[in-house]
Amino acid sequence: MNSTITPLREPAPTLPGPERSARRTGAVLALARFETRELLLQIPVLVFTVLYVGLVVMGLMRQEGMDAYPILHMVDRETQTAPLLLALALLICTNAAALRSRKHGTVQQFDVLAMDPWRRTLAHLLSVVPFAVLTAAVVAAEFTWEALKPGAIGHGSLGELAVGPLTVLLSGITGVLLARLVPTSFAPLMFVVATYVLIMIASAAGAGGAWVSRLAPVIGSDIEGGDDPVPSDLLGRPAAWHALYVAGLCALVSCGALLLAGGRTRAVRTATALALAATTAGVIGQLPRDTASLEAARKTASTTPQKVQSCTTYAGSTYCAFPEWSGVRDDWARVVDRVRSAAGGAAAETRLTVRQRVDLSGGMEVDTSLTPSTVPDQVTVGTRWGGNRVPEFAVGVASVLVAGSEDAAQSLCGARPVTIMWLVLGTDPTPLSTFGNVRLDDSTSGSGIVLAPTNGLSLTEHQTAVVRELLTRPRAEVSARVKTHWTELTSPKTSTAEAAELLGVAAPKGAESCEE
Repeated sequence: MNSTITPLREPAPTLPGPERSARRTGAVLALARFETRELLLQIPVLVFTVLYVGLVVMGLMRQEGMDAYPILHMVDRETQTAPLLLALALLICTNAAALRSRKHGTVQQFDVLAMDPWRRTLAHLLSVVPFAVLTAAVVAAEFTWEALKPGAIGHGSLGELAVGPLTVLLSGITGVLLARLVPTSFAPLMFVVATYVLIMIASAAGAGGAWVSRLAPVIGSDIEGGDDPVPSDLLGRPAAWHALYVAGLCALVSCGALLLAGGRTRAVRTATALALAATTAGVIGQLPRDTASLEAARKTASTTPQKVQSCTTYAGSTYCAFPEWSGVRDDWARVVDRVRSAAGGAAAETRLTVRQRVDLSGGMEVDTSLTPSTVPDQVTVGTRWGGNRVPEFAVGVASVLVAGSEDAAQSLCGARPVTIMWLVLGTDPTPLSTFGNVRLDDSTSGSGIVLAPTNGLSLTEHQTAVVRELLTRPRAEVSARVKTHWTELTSPKTSTAEAAELLGVAAPKGAESCEE
């Protein structure tokens, strides 16, 4: 009797647990790298990445004017806007990448692969990380460039700087989540429209003081801080809590996408709980607290700034600034010395008090003009410096030297506006260009308003003509005449025609209209 002996079949070899886990992790990372390359080759991502970096580089090339004196606690907020271009592109393209298999009808083929669907989703989520890292590098370079400028003012916040990269990350992973929730290519468009409407509603609520506006990834400066800089401790922006909120939101959205893809492992569930806790903590941390104390601090800075300022004396004059602006006082002193050197009589020895002022009476979102000070020999300076702010400050200094106070210099006629403008322009290296820059209409002819830190100086057509004529004469000659006839030139009884005669230039013809 023949019998067939069947050989025993050996069981398929199995990998040890750690090695199997390492291979799975390696596969996920390899797929993530592939998806990152695919994203970078997508036209929207490539174009908006180049555009984003280009805009930042062009901005960094600005070195003149007020750009030489960056306010660092405004620079950190300004880094949050440009990454929105890249964020929008990633929202669309990560959604398309996650839907690629459905679009090409290859979903069923994934069933024969060893990689679980939720791990493929994880790879899509990880493919966004390099773009967030790129954004972080650009933000760091942008802020460092500004911070290294000799005229940099204040300090930045890591919480504010983190918002840009986190927004890019959040947009990319939101595109993956939408692919799992609503598997259609129209989902990103609908999401963008809905998000825009919600942000507009939140912004409107924020303008009224509601904290709901802080739940948007990027908080606009018009909600909590206008265009004019203020001391950073008066902003009231919970930057660290907001960064925690956005980071928690990134983790929560990622976990949601993994759960929808079937990744209900213990690690994913634990990460979801932690992400929810972090997001909740970030929301609670942004709730308004101690608003009375903040409003009191803002009122103090507006009405009695001397209580929170430090002062330094240079050449007899006193310069008082908020702590973050202490490094600019030397620049103020150079302008005062230059203007005062052109004055005559007792004004050449006048000891001025230069005080930095802000006005938050209308709220943080309203840029309020500063009212002229009634204190004798006190000059107001704002929180911006460089560019046209320098000659505008010189106008304020000259006005106080001639009229005695800012309030008294509001409405001047006759010789005094001409004298003020000579003090400003007589020692300026480019007087004619500066003359146009300090005028509201940028012209150097006709009547006009000359800008100053508080209310501007009004010039008639005749006064403008005399000033222009003075700028064509030898500087030493005019300076000597100003000092010799200082008493007459600063008298309210001296007319514009008489001032022209005293200064050795032709008097304009015709009647002059001016009311003090």
